[in-house]
Amino acid sequence: MDVSRGQEVSTSKDRMLRPSYDATVAVKVAGDQPKNKQSLDYVLKTGLAGGLAGCAAKTIVGPLDRVKILFQASNPQFAKYTGSWFGVVTAMRDINRQDGLRGLFRGHSATLLRIFPYAAIKFLAYEQIRSIMIPTPTHETPLRRLLSGSLAGMTSVFITYPLEVIRVRLAFETKRDSRSSLRRICNQIYHEQPSSSGLASSSTSSSSNIPLANAAVAATTPRSGLINFYRGFSPTLAGMLPYAGMSFLTHDTAGDWLRLPALAPYTTLPNPNTNKNNSSTSKSTTSPQPILRYWAELLAGGFAGL
Repeated sequence: MDVSRGQEVSTSKDRMLRPSYDATVAVKVAGDQPKNKQSLDYVLKTGLAGGLAGCAAKTIVGPLDRVKILFQASNPQFAKYTGSWFGVVTAMRDINRQDGLRGLFRGHSATLLRIFPYAAIKFLAYEQIRSIMIPTPTHETPLRRLLSGSLAGMTSVFITYPLEVIRVRLAFETKRDSRSSLRRICNQIYHEQPSSSGLASSSTSSSSNIPLANAAVAATTPRSGLINFYRGFSPTLAGMLPYAGMSFLTHDTAGDWLRLPALAPYTTLPNPNTNKNNSSTSKSTTSPQPILRYWAELLAGGFAGL
């Protein structure tokens, strides 16, 4: 009895001082398991990271975005700069001279109000849709990546498009004495009524049919309401589907290229969980994708933006 008890004590001491092989394998396998993308923690972190990334990017290019809107809308005050190579710089200089730094960021508050939920929803939707369409690495194809990005872009632009309409309206204003507040802009857009005279005058019918055309247009076109915040939504959506799909596809493909064995020592972070003594154990488990360094991730995002 004493001998058996001594053997049990020594065995228990050995187990306490030296973890078993099975325990090491269990820890290794648990560490390599992918994250649960449907968990609330992952959803919140993904949305917050996407929203902050979008706000940072829009803040950096805010002055260029303001000038772009003025050029695209053929603003009379800045139409003279559109034909010059240095027109963007000259326009930014004139805006800064007239209104200061705040003039370059005119409408930026509405931009951030729109871009945070837009980027958050887009990245969050992409991760969720991707986890459904690409449940395992064997299902990963360029087409599935493209469809995941397109659906994510469609979801985000549908929810945040009214904020884009408000942002463009604020950025288009250039006169200092006629600037409108965010609340006033929303009221104007909500109560605006479409003009039917242009449609009627462009008709090839006789003048006697113009009142009938005006009545038909007035009967079929909403006079005011939330529909005004979705003006131009159809062409925007048509452009967003290929844009978002190609953007995410290019980002993921560029990330795969940067993780190639020839570039991985320079573009990826070292894995702290790598254990040379457990090389045989690591072969039996599936290791996650190596994490790109910040400049490599920025490079992949830059290619996606092109």
